[in-house]
Amino acid sequence: MQFYLKASFLTIMLKWIYFRIGLARLIALGLVLFALTVRVNDPVPVQIVRNLTFDLFQQIKPRQPQAFPVAIIDVDDPSITEIGQWPWPRTRFAELVDKSMQAGAVAVAFDIVFAERDRLSPGQIAQDNSELGLAIRESLRALPNNDALLAEAFGRGRVVVGQTSIRSANGSSTDTVSVAQVPHAILGPDPAPFILKFPDLVENLPDLEATAAGRGVFSVRPDPDGVYRRAPVVVSVGGQLRLGLAPELLRVATGGQPFAVRTNQAGVDGVVLAGQLVQTAGDGTVRPYLTRPNKARFVSAADLLNDRMPQGRLNGHLVLVGTSAIGLEDYRATPLGLQMPGVEIHAQLLENIMSDTLLKRPNFAIGTELVAAFAICLLIIILTPIMNAKFLIGSTLLFLTTLGVGSYVLFEQNLVLVDPSFTIACGLATIMFMSAANYLREEQRRRQIRTAFGQYVSKDLVNALSDNSANLRLGGETRDLTLLFSDVRGFTAIAEGFRENPEGLTTLMNRFLNLLSNAILERGGTIDKFMGDAVMAFWNAPMDHDSHQIAACAAALRMKRDVDDLNTARAAEAEEHGETHMPINIGIGINTGTCLVGNMGSDMRFDYTAMGDPVNLASRLEGQSRFYGTSIIVGNATRTEAEAEFALLELDLIRVKGKVQPERIFALLGDAQVRSGSAFAEVMQINETMHTAYRSQNWDAAEAALDQLEPLATWLDPLLSQHFDRYRERIDDLRQNEPPQDWDGVFDATSK
Repeated sequence: MQFYLKASFLTIMLKWIYFRIGLARLIALGLVLFALTVRVNDPVPVQIVRNLTFDLFQQIKPRQPQAFPVAIIDVDDPSITEIGQWPWPRTRFAELVDKSMQAGAVAVAFDIVFAERDRLSPGQIAQDNSELGLAIRESLRALPNNDALLAEAFGRGRVVVGQTSIRSANGSSTDTVSVAQVPHAILGPDPAPFILKFPDLVENLPDLEATAAGRGVFSVRPDPDGVYRRAPVVVSVGGQLRLGLAPELLRVATGGQPFAVRTNQAGVDGVVLAGQLVQTAGDGTVRPYLTRPNKARFVSAADLLNDRMPQGRLNGHLVLVGTSAIGLEDYRATPLGLQMPGVEIHAQLLENIMSDTLLKRPNFAIGTELVAAFAICLLIIILTPIMNAKFLIGSTLLFLTTLGVGSYVLFEQNLVLVDPSFTIACGLATIMFMSAANYLREEQRRRQIRTAFGQYVSKDLVNALSDNSANLRLGGETRDLTLLFSDVRGFTAIAEGFRENPEGLTTLMNRFLNLLSNAILERGGTIDKFMGDAVMAFWNAPMDHDSHQIAACAAALRMKRDVDDLNTARAAEAEEHGETHMPINIGIGINTGTCLVGNMGSDMRFDYTAMGDPVNLASRLEGQSRFYGTSIIVGNATRTEAEAEFALLELDLIRVKGKVQPERIFALLGDAQVRSGSAFAEVMQINETMHTAYRSQNWDAAEAALDQLEPLATWLDPLLSQHFDRYRERIDDLRQNEPPQDWDGVFDATSK
């Protein structure tokens, strides 16, 4: 029982949420929460978009070059051409170190690893070339070892040797090498779970490692798209903490004091180095703010070795030794969209640390981005269904643009990186989804309106009004219309039969009017209005209809046939239930003429309707159907255009109540098949004879024609016998009361 109550309560709550909030809003909110979850997990595509955004900031405003005590001794293509092919003998590097120190360099770091013995060392040449004479080989062995000479040069100055990993960062956590410890301190929790790990390390020759003042790791991990955006300040190699090459050079140059790693629960917070705190990301990396490649940083190794370097060029400088030679393939893709030698990236990192121009990605950035994305998406979800679409889209685009500009301003003014791309993407996706949902909802509503409105007017009118709202205004146009009026004869008696069952009367009338509506709408008509049991419709508005007279006549015949079928079905139903059946008989009037058609009424309420004398005449013709005993009466203008397609029999020349001009009226008895039959041709001929005799006051001939006509015509429509009886009554009256001299055969109707 408790479970049932809980389930019922949950069902009620879900229904309340559904109807109060809406399915589209719920789906949109779910998609936003899914997007936030994706952002928290930060898959590679999200990273790439974010990084490309930050790249764009740097491309718009790269760091401007300034004079810093940082220089690069460059093994460039001219140096290789002049000094000799690579690799050079270690004596050249010893000379390079000595000359750098003599030129005033504070410290030198190698973006090169000397992992193997120098094959150009004299002793190595003697060992590798047994074909040389014994005396020559002994003489070579007696010469100093190149690696020893380089180690001695390292010992004479402050030199940082470079180390690298043969595997990418974040590799196996198993320590595979024994790495000497560099003095350091940890201020906070253990950083090991967070920082980059290099389990395999390529070191220099032991003699070089022993005499070097420092050891720095120059391995740099690219982002998933191959661009080098971040550089490690501190890493783990073989389970030991080491600084990157550039930070280690700065540490050695400033006295070689131990470095300290400051940590918190989120990872590394920064590295205390050379008396300053270098803020880092949680993994111990930083984002250099790069200038475009700058030749002013470089000194050609050949110029230094051959004493062509300007005096004082290296005085007080931190020197990095690396290569930009094309064949040595040390170029890296950078956020600026340019390739840059790896050694220049190290140099720029030094400049950033010295000038405090590292790009900052604060810890609160992710939270800010998530909150901003959720807030703007939630506002869009709430406001889209209730706010003007243009204003909402405009304000959203303005807000998102402001967000993007604000993020750039933070970068430009404070070097702070806050990602606008995720929020912008979420905002645009949300407004697109909500707009699409609104569009689908409006389409559904339009379909519902068309379905409902289509019960009263033609689909053409519904489409015209929905496609062009300008049509929904007061006013009209002049058009040739064919109008149809239909009414139920004796409706009062039918209604009285349902006195005890009003719902039954409603059901019957809906059933009846549905038949009339289908007949009209299927032939392109517009239902103007229902007036109780009466219907007014017209053709050729709002859309053009080339054969509107024919369409109206066809609809009238279909209406009569469907009502006859309805009466048959109702009679069977009444017999089955033992009830009294009262058939429905309709009268229809059709007329064609020029009318004013359009939206008529007040500013608050108007109808699409037709006005004009042809409208009144059509209504009068419907009323005369009772008098003439036929179901469908057609005016002369309609007959002129439709007589080739239908069996139309002239009834009279009549002046309806309220009009001066007489109208020739016709009974619509059938379609083209009836018209083409020999029986109808005979009826037409006798009917014409009767009317000619009548209008020429030849009463005997007229009566004789009536006697011939009645059995033939009533076969087409039994109700016409009433029409013929009235003609006989009229002839009898005219015999007794001779008509005036100006009598024209027109019958003046005294009722509507």
